[in-house]
Amino acid sequence: LQSGSKMEEVKREGIDLYLAVDVSNSMNAQDIVPSRLDRSKQAINRLIGDLKGDRIGFIVFADKAFVQLPITTDYPAARMFLSTVSTKSVASQGTAIRLAMKSFADNESSKAIVIISDGEDHDNESAVKAAEEAAKKGVRIYTIGMGLADGAPIPEFNAAGQQIGYRKDRQGNTIITRLDENMLKRI
Repeated sequence: LQSGSKMEEVKREGIDLYLAVDVSNSMNAQDIVPSRLDRSKQAINRLIGDLKGDRIGFIVFADKAFVQLPITTDYPAARMFLSTVSTKSVASQGTAIRLAMKSFADNESSKAIVIISDGEDHDNESAVKAAEEAAKKGVRIYTIGMGLADGAPIPEFNAAGQQIGYRKDRQGNTIITRLDENMLKRI
């Protein structure tokens, strides 16, 4: 009978992680309190607190996508940039996956993209194709759906940030935005 233990030092390799945050107007919907976007930012803040040696970056997207914060280990800076994310971050309301792929450093780090979105109003086929291309290169894609299937109206705000009503279609009906879970699953 032989027993014993062996101490072994394991070096944890950090990952490069881009968080792609949907900042389209539908993310202002309040079916998740306080809003889809605010709840997304709260979850990202908690995630930043759990990172150890991983590199993180933010991409904001609606019709177009922009790198809000390049990949970094500067977590206080990440929190500061996160606080500035709003539905005004993108002037026009592309896929964030292709932008993340271009923005990753060419190194051996594991790479992942987390898309936080309600899945609505985006070029769906283009996003699925971009996800397939990323997967072929070994990049993992995760989606987090923000919103409820029942949906909610999209609030409209004045310049002072006060809610003045809800977005309406051309016939004057209040627009209801709903989580498109199927789209996010396809991605």
